[in-house]
Amino acid sequence: MTATVRRKIMEPRLGVCTKAAVFTNAFYDLHRPAYYAFAQARLPAEEARVAVAHLFSLVADHWTSVVNERRPSAWAWERHTQVIARRSGRTTTPVQDISLLHDHLLLSIGQIAALTGTESATVAVLLAAADRETTRRGRRQPVYRRPLTRST
Repeated sequence: MTATVRRKIMEPRLGVCTKAAVFTNAFYDLHRPAYYAFAQARLPAEEARVAVAHLFSLVADHWTSVVNERRPSAWAWERHTQVIARRSGRTTTPVQDISLLHDHLLLSIGQIAALTGTESATVAVLLAAADRETTRRGRRQPVYRRPLTRST
C-alpha cells in the first residue's frame, strides 16, 4: 500500500470513529496480500500496485457504507475486479477469477469465500465449473489439494 493510502486509513478524521480506522486497517491487513497477488496475475507489477492502492483508498473513503453492506468483502471484491478489468482491458468471469485464486494462488475454498464475500458452496460450484471447462478443452484433469491450513 502506498504511504498516501496508509495515511488515509490510519489518520483520524473529524467525524470518523477510531473504531472504523481499526476495522479498515484490519480489512487491509487481511485482504491486501491476496488482492495484490490477484492483481499481479492479471496486470504488470506497477499497474497491480496502483489498482490495489485505488481499491483500498475507495474502501477507506466509503468505509461506513461498506460495513453496512450485507457482505463487505463482496462489495470490495466487486470493485477490485472492475478495476482490474478496466486496467487490463479484459473482463473475466467469476469462474475464471475463482479458478485463478484456487489453482494459481493456491487459496482454499474457505479463503476464497472470505476474500470474495461468496458462500463456500458457491465457490465450490464455480471451481467445479472451471474444472469442467478445463477438462473439456483437454488441458488437464481437475487438481485436488488439501486446503492450506494455519498452524495453531
